[in-house]
Amino acid sequence: MKITAVRLRQVQGVMPTLSAIWEDRLARPLDIYPEYRWMDDFEGGTQHADGFEISTVFLEIDSDEGISGLAGPIPVAVASIVASSLRRLLIGRDPLASEKLWDQMHRALVHGRQGDAMLAISAVDCALWDLRGKWMSQPVYRLLGGPTRDEIPAYASMLGFSVRDYGLVHERAQQYKALGYQGQKWFFRHGAMNGREGLRENIRLVETLRNAVGEDYDLMFDCWQSMDVTYTLELADRIKDFRPRWLEECVMADRIESHGRIKQKITIPLAGGEHEYTRWGFRRFFDAQVLDVVQPDIYWCGGLSETLKIAAYASAHDLQIIPHGHSSAATAHFSATQSPIHTPYQEYLVKWNSIHQYFLQQPVDVQNGVIHLSNQPGMGMALATDRIAHQRELFAADS
Repeated sequence: MKITAVRLRQVQGVMPTLSAIWEDRLARPLDIYPEYRWMDDFEGGTQHADGFEISTVFLEIDSDEGISGLAGPIPVAVASIVASSLRRLLIGRDPLASEKLWDQMHRALVHGRQGDAMLAISAVDCALWDLRGKWMSQPVYRLLGGPTRDEIPAYASMLGFSVRDYGLVHERAQQYKALGYQGQKWFFRHGAMNGREGLRENIRLVETLRNAVGEDYDLMFDCWQSMDVTYTLELADRIKDFRPRWLEECVMADRIESHGRIKQKITIPLAGGEHEYTRWGFRRFFDAQVLDVVQPDIYWCGGLSETLKIAAYASAHDLQIIPHGHSSAATAHFSATQSPIHTPYQEYLVKWNSIHQYFLQQPVDVQNGVIHLSNQPGMGMALATDRIAHQRELFAADS
């Protein structure tokens, strides 16, 4: 079997919504500058009166046996790297030789060990896994050794929900607990440069949530790289009695020493790795012993192939590995095959995953707090053509 085409399909459509998708954004590293601190710009689409307009790209890899692999969605910038740098390495090659192709892509992109170039490799790798599963008429999780369980517990990741209207925070927390989610992750709006008032608001968010869901329920909090060591230490000390399951990405990913200083002085477990890439990048965190929960993103860190290597390394250190929930389909296949003690549940970004899966025929959904495994071959992804208002091929090979 040979790869005959690598296509990048841009699709557009409007997801019906009764209200605005994004209510509040999270704190961001750029917020240290006042001109960005209160800027409410959001990603993923454009809000209109009749719904949320989405424009995104899916990657399709075709073979001479009529079997295709699908991956996505991916940004246009990532699609351009697939077209300009990776397609030439794929055409005419055996799509089942994914380890060889991964190594060749990685070696070819000598300036692409992180960032968008690694996102491009990740998308290709996931599309190849989808193609392989379809070729073998098996879901990907069976190719990985089979499931360790029939269903995967999920926690609700509340990105985009209001975090400053505390009445709504209380109401939504109770609502998603009642839906069966095993826990919830909320996002701080205030970073290190928001001063004492911002700190008090972050603490109030934690207190409101604990009062809403009660004592025996997991709550996690994402700092999204927007704090520093001093701020994190004070925040952790002020919220420790509310028993967070973890604090996530307290400082920027490359600050390994800062992670270590925090880890030494707080009792709340630390999570991170969402913005790290490849086994070599994660090795720094493992060797420094600065994380309790490891969170590679399958569509960012190098694909499913690389996530499996990171997971094996993490398990050797007896760490939990709960991938960032960017791609529900790929993550479900990974999570299903891992030891439940190392991957106790899967992140489900309530708003973001709805956007990312809008163009899919059978999006991964959470029912009564769990994700049920699909028997569809490959990743179980196929485009819902009735939801696509406009489409075109980007960076066509013959253009």
